[in-house]
Amino acid sequence: MKRIFKKEKETQVVDTGAEEVAALREAVLDQKIPAEVEKILLKEIERLEKINPTAAEYTIGLNHIDYVTTLPWNRYTQDNLDIQRAQTILNSDHYGLDEIKERILEHLAVRQMKLSRKNTILVVDDEQITRMNLEHVLSKEGYEVSTADGGIQALAFLKDKTVDLVITDLKMDKIDGMALLERIKATSPSTEVIIISGYATVLTAVDAIKRGSFHFIPKPLKLNDIRETVKKALGKKTGLVEAKGPVICFAGPPGTGKTSLGQSIAQSLERKFVRISLAGLKDEADIRGHRRSYAGALAGRIIQEIRRAESLNPVLMLDEIDKIGQDFKGDPASALLEVLDPQQNSKFIDHYLDIPFDLSKVMFIATANMVARIPGPLLDRFEVISMSGYTIEEKTHIAQRHLIPRAMEDTGLSGFNLEFTQNALCAIIREHTREAGLRGLERKISAICRKVARRYLDTPNASRQIKIDESTVEKLLGPARYHYEIAGARDRVGCATGLAWTESGGEIIFVETTRMMGAERLILTGYLGEIMKESAQAALSYIRSHTEQLGLGADFFQGRDIHVHVPSGAIPKDGPSAGMTIAVALVSLLKDIPCPRDMAMTGEVTLSGRILPVGGIREKLLAAKTAGIKTIIFPAKNQAEIAAMDDSLKQGIKIFSAGELDEVIRQVLGQPAIDSASVSPLIKKSRQ
Repeated sequence: MKRIFKKEKETQVVDTGAEEVAALREAVLDQKIPAEVEKILLKEIERLEKINPTAAEYTIGLNHIDYVTTLPWNRYTQDNLDIQRAQTILNSDHYGLDEIKERILEHLAVRQMKLSRKNTILVVDDEQITRMNLEHVLSKEGYEVSTADGGIQALAFLKDKTVDLVITDLKMDKIDGMALLERIKATSPSTEVIIISGYATVLTAVDAIKRGSFHFIPKPLKLNDIRETVKKALGKKTGLVEAKGPVICFAGPPGTGKTSLGQSIAQSLERKFVRISLAGLKDEADIRGHRRSYAGALAGRIIQEIRRAESLNPVLMLDEIDKIGQDFKGDPASALLEVLDPQQNSKFIDHYLDIPFDLSKVMFIATANMVARIPGPLLDRFEVISMSGYTIEEKTHIAQRHLIPRAMEDTGLSGFNLEFTQNALCAIIREHTREAGLRGLERKISAICRKVARRYLDTPNASRQIKIDESTVEKLLGPARYHYEIAGARDRVGCATGLAWTESGGEIIFVETTRMMGAERLILTGYLGEIMKESAQAALSYIRSHTEQLGLGADFFQGRDIHVHVPSGAIPKDGPSAGMTIAVALVSLLKDIPCPRDMAMTGEVTLSGRILPVGGIREKLLAAKTAGIKTIIFPAKNQAEIAAMDDSLKQGIKIFSAGELDEVIRQVLGQPAIDSASVSPLIKKSRQ
């Protein structure tokens, strides 16, 4: 593209195309780009020189090369692996979550151990003086040095052990330095090799480099050259530790601090923090990028965010990974398999770049609300760390320590002496929010602070010392939105209390049953899913097959309908953990014995009456404490999980475990367990 500028009757011709190509070539050569990438880019630049600058391919190629040169090919931040500092940051930013903090500190400890490991060097030379001198010099530098008097001894040594670096002489008997270099690179490509020789020539040095040697040093050896070359050869091993192993995935209800934990990890490591929201992502090209031939082609989100971070090793959070979509444009979850696999991501190919890019230094962290929604192959690459909800005590502590000061700062009350009493915070948590996390609590505290600010401005000479108690909460936020009447509610026949787990945490559910004249139908209502319907059928079948042992008439179902209803019919409900509750409610109805309202249960029931384990135990326990439940019945196979929980969670609640349904009936309804002697041989066999 030539442009003509006229000034004072002089004509100046500027070839902008040649200038742009020259500037690109200079940028490629100036950047510390890997050799194979630099080779590809220089070939692309040669192609550009042969293309007419007005052609569309010219602009596409120009933009592509310019984009590639701006990537952080060799720019990264050094990790701060001070475990005490990381622990202080995590404790100051997050209250509780001890198990999760311990896992993060373990991760840092492993990286510190890898970096503190001494690099191993093998010196191979047939001259004893050279071996001794190199061993002495390198040992003083802190390396672990071994020696071999020739290629045969070196190969025998390397057969049993691995080293980071081999320094070998070129001229040796039987197996020379070149042959040794080829054998090492064939069996251990990651081992660096430096060749030394008193017969150095340019052709020999070039041949050694082509075969994979890191450097070629002529004799006589200069100690400073040896030190610098060894340091550079081992620099890739000491500068960064690749994130081998599974990716950490924080799974839990909204508002429990998953994203802020990722930020704390980045702060403790002193790395850049990048967050990518994957919610609703449907196009595979958002991960892998578009081909350059498309109009408006872009790199994928992974490469874009690393480019913005200007660092090769940021902490990259893949947020809401359980909400990835899928349609005719591809499967983004499958595209993430290459990104998150440490065996593949060192050569990640973005469609726009069309050049291998190293993602092995990136620390990936994923977050999800429900692990069940993550595809199996992708879940296999994760180490899932469950984050359950907070107790009332933990919420009040977090509110006093973090939420209230932040809300006062945001509403201009930082100069006020605003005090929330313990009872006031408990009232907000119990009566105005129903959540496992903290977002609702934060909104209510902010609402109170805004109302306080408004009242202060409306009242002349008002005091800046304000106390928020339980009555003030009711005045500012209005009457309670949520009511927990479990503890004081009346015991009812055919109504049992169950524990459920939802995406937002644990909840209390009620199973109500009634009996009427009909045609032996089981009516199920309450927006129940297929699994809950099957649980109800299994519970009824168990009761019908054990009528004699339960003291029921064999004809209790003849000419009658049984209706099972779970209130809050507009809310979908599903899962196997309601089987125990439905069975107990039905027995309560048929025997006309009321169920204690403050006794809750959860567990899956089989046709033979066995109680199978369920998930979400901690969330269900939290929901029971909040609702005022006094007694909980869990499956016996969940007992180990319950025993591992903090005593503060179990305080004030009686916990029983059961392996058979007849044990539950005895505990809830005060009925004797089914006498094994009275059970028919057929039922005995099925229960076994």
